Amino acid sequence: MKIRYAERTDCALILQFIKDLAVYEKLLDEVVATPEILEEWIFDKQKAEVIFAMEGDTEVGFALFFHNFSTFVGRAGIYLEDLFVRPEHRGKGYGKGLLQQLAKIAVERGCGRLEWVCLDWNQPSIDFYKSLGAVPMDDWTIYRIAGPRLKEFAEE
Repeated sequence: MKIRYAERTDCALILQFIKDLAVYEKLLDEVVATPEILEEWIFDKQKAEVIFAMEGDTEVGFALFFHNFSTFVGRAGIYLEDLFVRPEHRGKGYGKGLLQQLAKIAVERGCGRLEWVCLDWNQPSIDFYKSLGAVPMDDWTIYRIAGPRLKEFAEE
């Protein structure tokens, strides 16, 4: 297995992986990203990074991540926004390989954490993450303000 960083010309492929993940999570209707939006935010503004798991010359999985910051640890961490391996390629170590690469990147960059969230109903992924030694943060709840409410709140 090879891992490669996404390039500007991969925006349509990144979007396809995002949509494939959204279908799996039953959230496809929430995807509003376009290749142009991804190009702007990933490559022009450099707000996220993407790596691909490769089988030969074919991308079979991806991870989209960015830096966050822990005030308690006093250093940046890596936040994994999306991880997806195409169903026909699961069970071959690609998901683990992507997570290991992210761990390597975190260590190389001096980060203190590698974090992500997982839907409560996604038991196969939960079991997989726990098998790697990941610990669920059961005492924390994610809050979100988005869409029209975000704009309304900003203008209040």
